[in-house]
Amino acid sequence: MNIHPFAAIRPNEKDAASVASVPYDVVDTAEAKALAAGNPKSFLHVSRPEIDLPDGTECSSPEAYAQARRALDRLIADGVLVQDAEPAFYAYRQTWGEHRQTGIVATFDTKDYLSGVLKQHEKTRKDKEDDRTRHIETLEAHTGPAFLTYRDDRAIDEIVAAACREAPLYDFVAPDGIGHTVWRIAPASSCTADELQELFARIPVAYIADGHHRSAAASRYAKERGFEGESRWFMATIFPASQLKILSYNRLVADLNGLSDYEFMSRLSENFEIGRKGSRNCRMYFRGKWTDLSWDIPSGADVVSALDVSYLQDRLLAPVLGIADPRTSQRISFVGGIRGDAELESKVDSGAAAVAFAMEPVTVEEMMAIADAGAIMPPKSTWFEPKLRSGLFVHSVK
Repeated sequence: MNIHPFAAIRPNEKDAASVASVPYDVVDTAEAKALAAGNPKSFLHVSRPEIDLPDGTECSSPEAYAQARRALDRLIADGVLVQDAEPAFYAYRQTWGEHRQTGIVATFDTKDYLSGVLKQHEKTRKDKEDDRTRHIETLEAHTGPAFLTYRDDRAIDEIVAAACREAPLYDFVAPDGIGHTVWRIAPASSCTADELQELFARIPVAYIADGHHRSAAASRYAKERGFEGESRWFMATIFPASQLKILSYNRLVADLNGLSDYEFMSRLSENFEIGRKGSRNCRMYFRGKWTDLSWDIPSGADVVSALDVSYLQDRLLAPVLGIADPRTSQRISFVGGIRGDAELESKVDSGAAAVAFAMEPVTVEEMMAIADAGAIMPPKSTWFEPKLRSGLFVHSVK
Protein backbone atom coordinates (compact mmCIF):
# COMPACT_ATOMS: atom_id res chain seq x y z
CA MET A 1 0.00 0.00 0.00
CA ASN A 2 1.34 3.40 -1.00
CA ILE A 3 0.97 6.46 1.21
CA HIS A 4 2.29 9.89 0.42
CA PRO A 5 2.92 13.04 2.50
CA PHE A 6 1.21 16.24 1.38
CA ALA A 7 1.40 19.95 2.06
CA ALA A 8 -1.94 20.38 3.77
CA ILE A 9 -4.04 23.48 3.48
CA ARG A 10 -5.23 23.75 7.05
CA PRO A 11 -6.49 26.25 9.64
CA ASN A 12 -4.10 28.52 11.46
CA GLU A 13 -3.79 27.44 15.06
CA LYS A 14 -6.25 29.95 16.55
CA ASP A 15 -9.02 29.23 14.03
CA ALA A 16 -9.01 25.42 13.96
CA ALA A 17 -11.97 25.00 16.31
CA SER A 18 -14.03 27.53 14.36
CA VAL A 19 -13.25 25.93 11.00
CA ALA A 20 -13.74 22.26 11.91
CA SER A 21 -17.16 20.97 10.91
CA VAL A 22 -19.06 17.71 10.72
CA PRO A 23 -18.87 15.88 7.36
CA TYR A 24 -21.13 17.10 4.58
CA ASP A 25 -23.17 13.90 4.47
CA VAL A 26 -24.27 13.62 8.11
CA VAL A 27 -26.38 16.80 8.15
CA ASP A 28 -29.08 18.16 5.89
CA THR A 29 -29.22 21.74 4.65
CA ALA A 30 -31.22 23.05 7.60
CA GLU A 31 -28.92 21.40 10.14
CA ALA A 32 -25.83 22.71 8.33
CA LYS A 33 -27.24 26.22 8.24
CA ALA A 34 -27.96 26.12 11.97
CA LEU A 35 -24.47 24.81 12.80
CA ALA A 36 -22.76 27.49 10.68
CA ALA A 37 -24.94 30.38 11.83
CA GLY A 38 -22.83 33.32 12.97
CA ASN A 39 -19.57 31.55 12.07
CA PRO A 40 -18.17 32.66 8.70
CA LYS A 41 -15.11 30.45 9.30
CA SER A 42 -17.08 27.20 9.47
CA PHE A 43 -16.05 24.74 6.78
CA LEU A 44 -19.74 24.02 6.20
CA HIS A 45 -19.66 27.08 3.93
CA VAL A 46 -17.43 24.94 1.69
CA SER A 47 -18.92 21.49 2.21
CA ARG A 48 -22.60 22.56 2.26
CA PRO A 49 -22.43 25.75 0.17
CA GLU A 50 -26.17 25.83 -0.49
CA ILE A 51 -26.57 27.29 3.02
CA ASP A 52 -25.32 30.60 1.58
CA LEU A 53 -27.59 30.52 -1.47
CA PRO A 54 -31.32 31.16 -1.88
CA ASP A 55 -33.61 28.63 -0.19
CA GLY A 56 -34.29 25.65 -2.38
CA THR A 57 -30.91 25.68 -4.14
CA GLU A 58 -29.85 22.09 -4.73
CA CYS A 59 -26.60 21.05 -3.07
CA SER A 60 -25.47 19.46 -6.35
CA SER A 61 -26.31 22.45 -8.56
CA PRO A 62 -23.70 24.40 -10.57
CA GLU A 63 -24.41 27.39 -8.33
CA ALA A 64 -23.57 25.38 -5.23
CA TYR A 65 -20.23 24.13 -6.59
CA ALA A 66 -19.28 27.67 -7.62
CA GLN A 67 -20.23 28.95 -4.16
CA ALA A 68 -18.09 26.24 -2.54
CA ARG A 69 -15.09 27.42 -4.55
CA ARG A 70 -15.72 31.03 -3.53
CA ALA A 71 -15.98 30.00 0.13
CA LEU A 72 -12.72 28.04 0.01
CA ASP A 73 -10.91 30.86 -1.77
CA ARG A 74 -12.22 33.34 0.82
CA LEU A 75 -10.94 31.28 3.76
CA ILE A 76 -7.53 31.09 2.12
CA ALA A 77 -7.46 34.79 1.19
CA ASP A 78 -8.43 35.76 4.74
CA GLY A 79 -5.62 33.65 6.20
CA VAL A 80 -8.02 31.35 8.02
CA LEU A 81 -6.57 28.48 5.97
CA VAL A 82 -2.86 28.37 5.17
CA GLN A 83 -0.78 25.86 3.26
CA ASP A 84 2.17 24.12 4.88
CA ALA A 85 5.50 24.95 3.30
CA GLU A 86 6.48 21.30 2.80
CA PRO A 87 4.73 17.92 2.65
CA ALA A 88 4.22 15.99 5.87
CA PHE A 89 2.15 13.29 7.53
CA TYR A 90 -0.14 14.15 10.43
CA ALA A 91 -1.48 12.29 13.46
CA TYR A 92 -5.13 12.95 14.27
CA ARG A 93 -6.64 11.87 17.60
CA GLN A 94 -10.33 11.94 18.47
CA THR A 95 -11.52 11.58 22.05
CA TRP A 96 -15.14 10.73 22.79
CA GLY A 97 -15.70 10.04 26.45
CA GLU A 98 -13.57 7.00 27.28
CA HIS A 99 -13.07 6.15 23.60
CA ARG A 100 -9.91 7.35 21.85
CA GLN A 101 -8.69 6.69 18.32
CA THR A 102 -5.53 8.03 16.69
CA GLY A 103 -4.94 7.81 12.97
CA ILE A 104 -2.50 9.00 10.33
CA VAL A 105 -3.54 11.63 7.81
CA ALA A 106 -1.86 11.10 4.44
CA THR A 107 -2.67 10.84 0.78
CA PHE A 108 -3.33 7.42 -0.68
CA ASP A 109 -2.82 6.02 -4.16
CA THR A 110 -5.94 5.90 -6.33
CA LYS A 111 -4.28 3.01 -8.19
CA ASP A 112 -4.44 1.05 -4.92
CA TYR A 113 -8.17 1.78 -4.83
CA LEU A 114 -8.67 0.64 -8.40
CA SER A 115 -6.60 -2.53 -7.92
CA GLY A 116 -8.41 -3.59 -4.74
CA VAL A 117 -5.59 -2.96 -2.27
CA LEU A 118 -8.00 -0.51 -0.63
CA LYS A 119 -10.98 -2.79 -0.10
CA GLN A 120 -14.62 -1.77 -0.23
CA HIS A 121 -17.63 -3.18 1.58
CA GLU A 122 -20.36 -0.97 0.08
CA LYS A 123 -21.63 -0.20 -3.39
CA THR A 124 -21.59 3.40 -4.54
CA ARG A 125 -24.32 5.36 -6.30
CA LYS A 126 -23.48 7.11 -9.55
CA ASP A 127 -25.28 10.33 -8.59
CA LYS A 128 -23.23 10.62 -5.41
CA GLU A 129 -20.00 9.80 -7.24
CA ASP A 130 -20.88 12.47 -9.81
CA ASP A 131 -21.44 15.00 -7.03
CA ARG A 132 -18.10 14.38 -5.33
CA THR A 133 -16.24 14.31 -8.66
CA ARG A 134 -17.72 17.67 -9.64
CA HIS A 135 -16.81 19.02 -6.20
CA ILE A 136 -13.14 18.01 -6.69
CA GLU A 137 -13.07 19.42 -10.21
CA THR A 138 -14.52 22.79 -9.17
CA LEU A 139 -12.45 23.26 -6.03
CA GLU A 140 -9.29 21.59 -7.38
CA ALA A 141 -9.00 19.96 -3.99
CA HIS A 142 -10.09 17.09 -1.79
CA THR A 143 -11.90 18.81 1.06
CA GLY A 144 -13.05 15.85 3.15
CA PRO A 145 -10.88 12.88 4.13
CA ALA A 146 -11.94 9.31 3.56
CA PHE A 147 -11.86 7.08 6.65
CA LEU A 148 -9.68 3.96 6.29
CA THR A 149 -8.56 1.18 8.61
CA TYR A 150 -5.89 -1.53 8.67
CA ARG A 151 -4.99 -4.45 10.90
CA ASP A 152 -2.82 -3.17 13.75
CA ASP A 153 0.93 -2.90 13.29
CA ARG A 154 3.10 -2.33 16.38
CA ALA A 155 5.89 -0.51 14.52
CA ILE A 156 3.41 2.02 13.10
CA ASP A 157 1.86 2.43 16.54
CA GLU A 158 5.28 3.34 17.95
CA ILE A 159 5.85 6.07 15.36
CA VAL A 160 2.42 7.56 16.03
CA ALA A 161 2.94 7.38 19.79
CA ALA A 162 6.27 9.22 19.47
CA ALA A 163 4.67 11.95 17.38
CA CYS A 164 1.90 12.38 19.93
CA ARG A 165 4.42 13.13 22.66
CA GLU A 166 5.32 16.38 20.88
CA ALA A 167 3.40 19.65 21.11
CA PRO A 168 0.21 19.45 19.00
CA LEU A 169 -0.78 21.76 16.17
CA TYR A 170 -4.38 21.79 17.43
CA ASP A 171 -6.10 20.61 20.58
CA PHE A 172 -9.74 21.53 21.10
CA VAL A 173 -13.11 20.12 22.11
CA ALA A 174 -15.94 20.62 19.63
CA PRO A 175 -19.43 21.71 20.73
CA ASP A 176 -20.59 18.09 20.64
CA GLY A 177 -17.99 17.18 23.27
CA ILE A 178 -15.60 15.31 20.98
CA GLY A 179 -11.94 16.24 21.38
CA HIS A 180 -9.69 16.74 18.35
CA THR A 181 -5.90 16.85 18.55
CA VAL A 182 -3.50 17.04 15.59
CA TRP A 183 0.29 16.64 15.38
CA ARG A 184 2.68 16.92 12.47
CA ILE A 185 4.65 13.69 11.90
CA ALA A 186 7.89 15.16 10.60
CA PRO A 187 8.22 16.62 7.12
CA ALA A 188 8.73 14.36 4.13
CA SER A 189 12.50 14.77 4.17
CA SER A 190 12.86 13.01 7.53
CA CYS A 191 13.81 9.43 8.33
CA THR A 192 10.55 9.06 10.25
CA ALA A 193 8.47 9.85 7.17
CA ASP A 194 10.52 7.42 5.08
CA GLU A 195 10.08 4.71 7.70
CA LEU A 196 6.33 5.30 7.80
CA GLN A 197 6.08 4.86 4.03
CA GLU A 198 8.16 1.68 4.19
CA LEU A 199 6.01 0.22 6.95
CA PHE A 200 2.80 0.89 5.07
CA ALA A 201 4.31 -0.58 1.92
CA ARG A 202 4.36 -3.89 3.81
CA ILE A 203 0.67 -3.64 4.76
CA PRO A 204 -1.06 -5.81 2.14
CA VAL A 205 -4.56 -4.29 2.31
CA ALA A 206 -6.56 -1.56 3.97
CA TYR A 207 -10.30 -1.08 4.23
CA ILE A 208 -12.60 1.84 3.46
CA ALA A 209 -14.61 2.27 6.62
CA ASP A 210 -16.37 5.47 5.58
CA GLY A 211 -16.07 7.58 2.44
CA HIS A 212 -16.74 5.13 -0.39
CA HIS A 213 -18.09 7.89 -2.63
CA ARG A 214 -15.17 10.22 -1.90
CA SER A 215 -12.71 7.43 -2.72
CA ALA A 216 -14.52 6.49 -5.93
CA ALA A 217 -14.76 10.11 -7.04
CA ALA A 218 -11.07 10.72 -6.34
CA SER A 219 -10.19 7.70 -8.48
CA ARG A 220 -12.41 8.90 -11.31
CA TYR A 221 -10.80 12.32 -11.17
CA ALA A 222 -7.29 10.79 -11.17
CA LYS A 223 -8.08 8.52 -14.11
CA GLU A 224 -9.48 11.42 -16.14
CA ARG A 225 -6.21 13.29 -15.60
CA GLY A 226 -3.92 10.39 -16.37
CA PHE A 227 -2.88 9.96 -12.71
CA GLU A 228 -0.56 12.95 -13.06
CA GLY A 229 0.87 14.83 -10.08
CA GLU A 230 -1.34 15.29 -7.04
CA SER A 231 -4.43 14.14 -8.95
CA ARG A 232 -3.24 10.55 -8.42
CA TRP A 233 -3.48 10.86 -4.63
CA PHE A 234 -6.49 11.32 -2.37
CA MET A 235 -6.65 12.38 1.25
CA ALA A 236 -7.66 9.98 4.02
CA THR A 237 -7.15 9.25 7.69
CA ILE A 238 -6.24 5.65 8.48
CA PHE A 239 -6.76 4.07 11.91
CA PRO A 240 -5.74 0.74 13.47
CA ALA A 241 -8.76 -1.56 13.38
CA SER A 242 -8.67 -2.24 17.12
CA GLN A 243 -9.38 1.42 17.87
CA LEU A 244 -12.55 1.81 15.82
CA LYS A 245 -16.07 2.07 17.19
CA ILE A 246 -19.10 1.12 15.09
CA LEU A 247 -22.60 2.10 16.18
CA SER A 248 -25.86 0.68 14.92
CA TYR A 249 -27.49 1.88 11.71
CA ASN A 250 -31.22 1.74 12.29
CA ARG A 251 -34.22 1.40 9.97
CA LEU A 252 -37.48 3.33 9.67
CA VAL A 253 -40.25 1.98 7.42
CA ALA A 254 -42.96 4.38 6.28
CA ASP A 255 -45.94 1.97 6.24
CA LEU A 256 -46.95 -1.67 6.73
CA ASN A 257 -47.34 -2.37 3.01
CA GLY A 258 -51.13 -2.60 3.30
CA LEU A 259 -51.11 -5.07 6.19
CA SER A 260 -53.19 -4.72 9.32
CA ASP A 261 -51.39 -4.71 12.66
CA TYR A 262 -52.50 -8.31 13.24
CA GLU A 263 -51.31 -9.44 9.80
CA PHE A 264 -47.96 -7.69 10.25
CA MET A 265 -47.32 -9.29 13.65
CA SER A 266 -48.41 -12.69 12.35
CA ARG A 267 -45.98 -12.51 9.42
CA LEU A 268 -43.25 -11.20 11.75
CA SER A 269 -43.62 -14.24 14.01
CA GLU A 270 -42.82 -16.61 11.11
CA ASN A 271 -39.10 -15.77 11.24
CA PHE A 272 -38.56 -13.96 14.56
CA GLU A 273 -39.01 -14.81 18.21
CA ILE A 274 -41.02 -11.91 19.60
CA GLY A 275 -40.41 -10.59 23.11
CA ARG A 276 -37.19 -12.37 23.99
CA LYS A 277 -33.46 -12.13 23.32
CA GLY A 278 -31.55 -14.90 21.57
CA SER A 279 -28.29 -15.49 19.72
CA ARG A 280 -29.08 -12.64 17.29
CA ASN A 281 -31.23 -9.66 18.18
CA CYS A 282 -32.74 -6.37 17.20
CA ARG A 283 -35.43 -4.19 18.77
CA MET A 284 -38.66 -3.01 17.16
CA TYR A 285 -40.58 0.16 18.04
CA PHE A 286 -44.20 -0.24 17.03
CA ARG A 287 -47.39 1.34 18.34
CA GLY A 288 -45.55 3.16 21.11
CA LYS A 289 -43.75 0.13 22.47
CA TRP A 290 -40.25 -1.41 22.21
CA THR A 291 -40.15 -5.18 21.62
CA ASP A 292 -37.16 -7.54 21.39
CA LEU A 293 -36.87 -9.67 18.26
CA SER A 294 -34.47 -12.62 18.02
CA TRP A 295 -33.43 -15.36 15.61
CA ASP A 296 -30.68 -17.86 14.88
CA ILE A 297 -28.19 -17.56 12.05
CA PRO A 298 -29.40 -19.83 9.23
CA SER A 299 -27.28 -22.94 8.65
CA GLY A 300 -24.74 -22.43 5.89
CA ALA A 301 -25.12 -18.64 5.86
CA ASP A 302 -22.24 -16.74 4.27
CA VAL A 303 -20.61 -13.69 5.83
CA VAL A 304 -23.14 -11.29 4.32
CA SER A 305 -26.37 -13.21 4.86
CA ALA A 306 -25.33 -13.84 8.48
CA LEU A 307 -25.45 -10.11 9.25
CA ASP A 308 -28.39 -8.89 11.31
CA VAL A 309 -29.26 -6.25 8.71
CA SER A 310 -29.28 -8.95 6.01
CA TYR A 311 -31.60 -11.22 7.99
CA LEU A 312 -34.02 -8.35 8.64
CA GLN A 313 -33.95 -7.40 4.96
CA ASP A 314 -34.32 -10.94 3.64
CA ARG A 315 -36.93 -12.21 6.13
CA LEU A 316 -39.06 -9.13 6.78
CA LEU A 317 -38.34 -5.93 4.90
CA ALA A 318 -38.44 -7.47 1.42
CA PRO A 319 -41.01 -10.30 1.64
CA VAL A 320 -43.39 -8.73 4.14
CA LEU A 321 -43.00 -4.94 3.95
CA GLY A 322 -42.17 -4.79 0.23
CA ILE A 323 -38.78 -3.06 0.52
CA ALA A 324 -37.20 -4.94 -2.39
CA ASP A 325 -34.22 -2.62 -2.81
CA PRO A 326 -33.35 -0.50 0.22
CA ARG A 327 -30.96 1.55 -1.93
CA THR A 328 -33.77 2.96 -4.04
CA SER A 329 -36.99 2.51 -2.05
CA GLN A 330 -38.58 5.72 -0.86
CA ARG A 331 -40.40 3.83 1.90
CA ILE A 332 -37.34 3.17 4.04
CA SER A 333 -34.95 5.57 5.72
CA PHE A 334 -31.90 5.09 7.90
CA VAL A 335 -30.88 6.67 11.20
CA GLY A 336 -27.35 6.52 12.62
CA GLY A 337 -27.10 5.09 16.11
CA ILE A 338 -25.57 8.31 17.41
CA ARG A 339 -29.08 9.82 17.35
CA GLY A 340 -30.36 7.26 19.86
CA ASP A 341 -33.76 5.67 20.43
CA ALA A 342 -35.46 9.04 20.82
CA GLU A 343 -35.08 9.79 17.12
CA LEU A 344 -36.77 6.51 16.17
CA GLU A 345 -39.55 7.02 18.69
CA SER A 346 -40.17 10.55 17.45
CA LYS A 347 -40.51 9.48 13.82
CA VAL A 348 -42.92 6.65 14.60
CA ASP A 349 -44.98 8.57 17.17
CA SER A 350 -45.38 11.49 14.75
CA GLY A 351 -46.63 9.22 11.97
CA ALA A 352 -43.62 9.87 9.74
CA ALA A 353 -42.90 6.13 9.96
CA ALA A 354 -44.98 3.10 10.89
CA VAL A 355 -42.28 1.00 12.51
CA ALA A 356 -38.61 1.31 13.53
CA PHE A 357 -35.90 -1.31 13.95
CA ALA A 358 -32.90 -0.66 16.20
CA MET A 359 -30.08 -2.92 15.04
CA GLU A 360 -27.05 -4.34 16.83
CA PRO A 361 -23.77 -2.83 15.52
CA VAL A 362 -21.72 -4.69 12.93
CA THR A 363 -18.21 -5.50 14.18
CA VAL A 364 -15.02 -4.31 12.53
CA GLU A 365 -13.99 -7.94 12.01
CA GLU A 366 -17.27 -8.66 10.19
CA MET A 367 -16.72 -5.66 7.96
CA MET A 368 -13.16 -6.72 7.10
CA ALA A 369 -14.20 -10.34 6.50
CA ILE A 370 -16.84 -9.23 4.03
CA ALA A 371 -14.39 -6.96 2.20
CA ASP A 372 -11.79 -9.76 2.14
CA ALA A 373 -14.38 -12.07 0.57
CA GLY A 374 -15.02 -9.51 -2.16
CA ALA A 375 -18.61 -9.23 -0.97
CA ILE A 376 -20.81 -6.20 -0.40
CA MET A 377 -22.71 -5.33 2.76
CA PRO A 378 -26.33 -4.19 2.62
CA PRO A 379 -26.64 -0.40 2.40
CA LYS A 380 -26.37 1.58 5.62
CA SER A 381 -24.86 -1.24 7.65
CA THR A 382 -22.11 0.64 9.52
CA TRP A 383 -22.08 3.95 11.37
CA PHE A 384 -18.59 4.87 12.51
CA GLU A 385 -18.30 7.30 15.38
CA PRO A 386 -16.75 9.73 16.02
CA LYS A 387 -16.83 11.19 12.54
CA LEU A 388 -13.78 12.88 11.04
CA ARG A 389 -14.02 16.65 11.05
CA SER A 390 -13.88 18.45 7.73
CA GLY A 391 -11.73 21.54 7.27
CA LEU A 392 -8.75 20.47 9.36
CA PHE A 393 -7.01 19.27 6.18
CA VAL A 394 -7.48 20.13 2.52
CA HIS A 395 -5.45 18.44 -0.22
CA SER A 396 -4.81 20.60 -3.28
CA VAL A 397 -4.75 18.73 -6.59
CA LYS A 398 -3.63 21.70 -8.69
